[in-house]
Amino acid sequence: MNPLNRILTLLLIGLLISCQSNETKETETYDVIVLGEGTGAVAAAIQSARTGAKTLLVNPLPWLGGMLTSAGVSATDGNHQLPAGLWGEFRGLLRQHYGGTDSLFTGWVSNTMFEPKVGAKYWDDLAAAESNLRVLSSTEYKISPRNGRAWPLELILPDGGSRKVEGVELVDGTDLGDVAAKLGVDYDLGMEAASQSGESIAPAASNDIIQDFTYAAILKDYGAGADRTIDQPANYDPKVFRCACQHDCEKEEAHPCPTMLSYGKLPNNKYMINWPIEGNDYYANMVELNTAEREAIYAKAKQHTLNFIYYIQNELGFRHLGLADDEFPTADGLPLMPYHREGRRIKGEVRLNLNHILEPFDYGLYRTGIAVGDYPIDHHHDKEPSAPTMDFPSVPSFNIPLGVLIPKAIDHLLVADKAMSVSNIVNGSSRLQPVILQVGQVAGLMAAMAAQQGVSPDQLDVREVQDSLLANGGYLMPYMDVLPENPHFAAIQRIGATGILRGEGIPYKWANQTRFYPDTMLQVQSLLSNLEDWTKEDILPQNFSKTDPLTGQSLIALLKGLQTEQEAFAEQDVEASLTACMGMEYDSSVPVSKACVAAILDQYLDPFHLRKVDLQGKWTD
Repeated sequence: MNPLNRILTLLLIGLLISCQSNETKETETYDVIVLGEGTGAVAAAIQSARTGAKTLLVNPLPWLGGMLTSAGVSATDGNHQLPAGLWGEFRGLLRQHYGGTDSLFTGWVSNTMFEPKVGAKYWDDLAAAESNLRVLSSTEYKISPRNGRAWPLELILPDGGSRKVEGVELVDGTDLGDVAAKLGVDYDLGMEAASQSGESIAPAASNDIIQDFTYAAILKDYGAGADRTIDQPANYDPKVFRCACQHDCEKEEAHPCPTMLSYGKLPNNKYMINWPIEGNDYYANMVELNTAEREAIYAKAKQHTLNFIYYIQNELGFRHLGLADDEFPTADGLPLMPYHREGRRIKGEVRLNLNHILEPFDYGLYRTGIAVGDYPIDHHHDKEPSAPTMDFPSVPSFNIPLGVLIPKAIDHLLVADKAMSVSNIVNGSSRLQPVILQVGQVAGLMAAMAAQQGVSPDQLDVREVQDSLLANGGYLMPYMDVLPENPHFAAIQRIGATGILRGEGIPYKWANQTRFYPDTMLQVQSLLSNLEDWTKEDILPQNFSKTDPLTGQSLIALLKGLQTEQEAFAEQDVEASLTACMGMEYDSSVPVSKACVAAILDQYLDPFHLRKVDLQGKWTD
């Protein structure tokens, strides 16, 4: 090649490299960007992609799954009988992996226990299956105010390079609500006064005390005769842990030490160490601190956990239990992040408080339900003795209203984790992993729908969101006795969300309930009172008493009194539907089961769609 051609070739190569470099610096646009390491973040990203939105998940950690995986809290509390949405899907993968339902019941704190690395694998698999989803892990981000059409971000990649992206809709999937705070969303942090929250048991004055957090650990059984005792940590004091179990403890209520350990026993002879009774809980309100200041506090929390591990090994004699060497990709063998029970709570379009959970039908928020939970109110304040004492009541299972995900005054933004708009008291029930997975799933669903419709999430039709959620395996109402495989599940969920037929809440230990009682028979008045509340009309058919059994004849008469020309139906069609539902030849005098009443109302009246609701659960017409 002559010198001139060589020069021209080099110039051409340089031009091509320059063009490629400029192309990589061009801003990439997504329908939805999810930011954060939280459990809700991965659920939001997966559901957004499944809904058809071009989605980017930016995660500062190398693992997906938040508190379920990266924080090592792989004993899932609650929702054993409410397998809603992505929670049920994820649990199903774990059951397949370990060989069935019973294989996950290895400890006594939870029905679903697994190794964190296994959970992380399945979140990777679920994310990788979505062609609309791109995941950038171990990636930091800088966010700027919305430019009118989208949220601009600069990504700091693991190799130190940077990339510019923008998203039409943004989802805060951080564990502490960091993105919402950065963007100026108003929020609460700590305990609200009773005068602020409207909850009679709340403290008289507000404070900034949050729940204790925990740097969990996973121990592994290395076999009899093994000695995995760590070096004695600095400032070790065994008295700190003296009543973690019965060893050298005078308290009668103290658990036997093997029981304390098996609390968080995982498959494959591993143990989750997340023990609240004079164990490794730790208190500090680090939420408003910068990264370096947080890390300094986390280092102290890690030290506290190492002290507890040394106590378990040295004082209690479990020297064969050592930090698992095959779990976390960390130098110290501890999780990638701490387990935060509480952080910021945004001021949303709706604020869910204890009153709404105790008496849902006294308010309208239940009509906008998008997630369900059954865990009691559980606060950890042992490490902060100045925390006011509250006498928590027993609660039934509950649903989460849609409006708690939408910040006030900030458009095109949703939260997908514990930062949703609930009171400090309610956070003790809503913070659990299965609920957060559902909340994240709905945030992703709403973000995708908003991007597709060209509106802000607060403008979405509540019923349209709920329809899409049901189509994706979600729950609107917390009915534990009507599972998704029931042919009338969706109809009962929709009718339940109108209030025409209602379940009964039952506080029950650590797995509270709401039962629909689908096989019960009703009186006319059982349907009429709530139906008239929906119609705002007196619709008792002639020749019927409110105390009569609700039969096919009286049900059809009620429907005929409500039908319009547009909603006309033939009696024989209803009779055929009743025959199919009841599993017997139609007899006008036979009482109709509650499940079949719901199915008939849903099919022939469709009250769920006939009257819309706003974010407060109020009828809009």
